[in-house]
Amino acid sequence: MAKIERFEDIEAWQEARVLGKMIYEAAKSNKALAEDYRFRKQTEGAVSSVMSNIADGFCRRSTKEFAGLISAAEESLLEVQRQLRVALDQDYLDQERFDELHSKAEEVARLIADFNQYLLNKGKLG
Repeated sequence: MAKIERFEDIEAWQEARVLGKMIYEAAKSNKALAEDYRFRKQTEGAVSSVMSNIADGFCRRSTKEFAGLISAAEESLLEVQRQLRVALDQDYLDQERFDELHSKAEEVARLIADFNQYLLNKGKLG
Protein backbone atom coordinates (compact mmCIF):
# COMPACT_ATOMS: atom_id res chain seq x y z
CA MET A 1 0.00 0.00 0.00
CA ALA A 2 1.30 3.43 -0.95
CA LYS A 3 2.14 5.88 1.79
CA ILE A 4 -0.94 7.70 3.03
CA GLU A 5 -0.31 11.33 3.87
CA ARG A 6 -3.86 12.69 3.57
CA PHE A 7 -7.32 11.21 3.39
CA GLU A 8 -7.45 11.82 -0.36
CA ASP A 9 -4.67 9.22 -0.73
CA ILE A 10 -6.97 6.45 0.53
CA GLU A 11 -8.19 4.45 -2.45
CA ALA A 12 -11.50 3.62 -0.73
CA TRP A 13 -12.16 7.36 -0.34
CA GLN A 14 -11.24 8.01 -3.99
CA GLU A 15 -13.63 5.36 -5.28
CA ALA A 16 -16.38 6.43 -2.85
CA ARG A 17 -16.04 9.87 -4.43
CA VAL A 18 -16.52 8.35 -7.89
CA LEU A 19 -19.61 6.52 -6.60
CA GLY A 20 -20.91 9.78 -5.19
CA LYS A 21 -20.54 11.49 -8.56
CA MET A 22 -22.36 8.60 -10.21
CA ILE A 23 -25.24 8.76 -7.70
CA TYR A 24 -25.64 12.51 -8.10
CA GLU A 25 -25.56 12.14 -11.89
CA ALA A 26 -28.26 9.44 -11.75
CA ALA A 27 -30.43 11.72 -9.61
CA LYS A 28 -30.05 14.59 -12.07
CA SER A 29 -30.82 12.45 -15.10
CA ASN A 30 -34.13 10.96 -13.91
CA LYS A 31 -37.00 13.37 -13.40
CA ALA A 32 -38.97 11.12 -11.04
CA LEU A 33 -35.89 10.52 -8.89
CA ALA A 34 -34.97 14.20 -8.94
CA GLU A 35 -38.48 15.07 -7.75
CA ASP A 36 -38.50 12.50 -4.92
CA TYR A 37 -36.67 14.94 -2.69
CA ARG A 38 -36.64 12.88 0.50
CA PHE A 39 -35.42 9.70 -1.20
CA ARG A 40 -32.80 11.58 -3.22
CA LYS A 41 -31.46 13.47 -0.21
CA GLN A 42 -31.28 10.30 1.88
CA THR A 43 -29.33 8.49 -0.84
CA GLU A 44 -27.03 11.43 -1.54
CA GLY A 45 -26.49 11.87 2.20
CA ALA A 46 -25.57 8.23 2.64
CA VAL A 47 -23.00 8.28 -0.16
CA SER A 48 -21.53 11.52 1.20
CA SER A 49 -21.33 9.91 4.62
CA VAL A 50 -19.13 7.14 3.24
CA MET A 51 -16.55 9.71 2.16
CA SER A 52 -16.94 11.79 5.32
CA ASN A 53 -16.42 8.87 7.68
CA ILE A 54 -13.24 7.81 5.90
CA ALA A 55 -11.92 11.39 5.97
CA ASP A 56 -12.94 11.89 9.62
CA GLY A 57 -11.27 8.63 10.59
CA PHE A 58 -8.02 9.80 9.08
CA CYS A 59 -7.91 12.65 11.62
CA ARG A 60 -8.31 10.34 14.61
CA ARG A 61 -5.41 9.68 16.92
CA SER A 62 -5.87 5.94 17.26
CA THR A 63 -6.25 3.04 14.90
CA LYS A 64 -9.24 1.88 16.95
CA GLU A 65 -11.07 5.18 16.39
CA PHE A 66 -10.15 5.15 12.71
CA ALA A 67 -11.42 1.58 12.33
CA GLY A 68 -14.67 2.60 14.04
CA LEU A 69 -15.26 5.31 11.49
CA ILE A 70 -14.37 2.92 8.68
CA SER A 71 -17.11 0.66 10.05
CA ALA A 72 -19.49 3.63 9.95
CA ALA A 73 -18.50 4.16 6.30
CA GLU A 74 -19.40 0.52 5.62
CA GLU A 75 -22.80 1.03 7.22
CA SER A 76 -23.44 4.10 5.09
CA LEU A 77 -22.43 2.18 2.01
CA LEU A 78 -24.94 -0.55 2.88
CA GLU A 79 -27.59 2.15 3.07
CA VAL A 80 -26.59 3.31 -0.41
CA GLN A 81 -26.92 -0.25 -1.69
CA ARG A 82 -30.38 -0.59 -0.11
CA GLN A 83 -31.43 2.71 -1.63
CA LEU A 84 -30.24 1.56 -5.06
CA ARG A 85 -32.56 -1.46 -4.78
CA VAL A 86 -35.48 0.82 -3.92
CA ALA A 87 -34.58 3.07 -6.85
CA LEU A 88 -34.63 0.05 -9.16
CA ASP A 89 -37.98 -1.10 -7.76
CA GLN A 90 -39.46 2.39 -8.23
CA ASP A 91 -38.17 2.57 -11.82
CA TYR A 92 -35.91 5.49 -10.90
CA LEU A 93 -33.08 3.43 -12.39
CA ASP A 94 -33.13 1.03 -15.28
CA GLN A 95 -31.38 -2.31 -14.83
CA GLU A 96 -28.26 -1.18 -16.68
CA ARG A 97 -27.78 1.93 -14.52
CA PHE A 98 -28.54 -0.05 -11.38
CA ASP A 99 -25.93 -2.67 -12.33
CA GLU A 100 -23.34 0.06 -12.96
CA LEU A 101 -23.99 1.77 -9.62
CA HIS A 102 -24.25 -1.47 -7.68
CA SER A 103 -20.99 -2.74 -9.18
CA LYS A 104 -19.20 0.46 -8.14
CA ALA A 105 -20.72 0.18 -4.64
CA GLU A 106 -19.45 -3.40 -4.39
CA GLU A 107 -15.97 -2.23 -5.44
CA VAL A 108 -16.04 0.48 -2.76
CA ALA A 109 -17.21 -2.08 -0.18
CA ARG A 110 -14.22 -4.31 -1.00
CA LEU A 111 -11.82 -1.40 -0.78
CA ILE A 112 -13.23 -0.30 2.57
CA ALA A 113 -13.03 -3.84 3.95
CA ASP A 114 -9.44 -4.18 2.72
CA PHE A 115 -8.50 -0.83 4.21
CA ASN A 116 -10.09 -1.74 7.53
CA GLN A 117 -8.08 -4.97 7.56
CA TYR A 118 -4.94 -2.97 6.78
CA LEU A 119 -5.64 -0.67 9.71
CA LEU A 120 -6.18 -3.53 12.09
CA ASN A 121 -3.05 -5.40 10.93
CA LYS A 122 -0.55 -2.64 10.21
CA GLY A 123 -1.57 0.34 12.27
CA LYS A 124 -3.06 3.69 11.33
CA LEU A 125 -0.70 4.76 8.58
CA GLY A 126 1.70 1.86 8.33
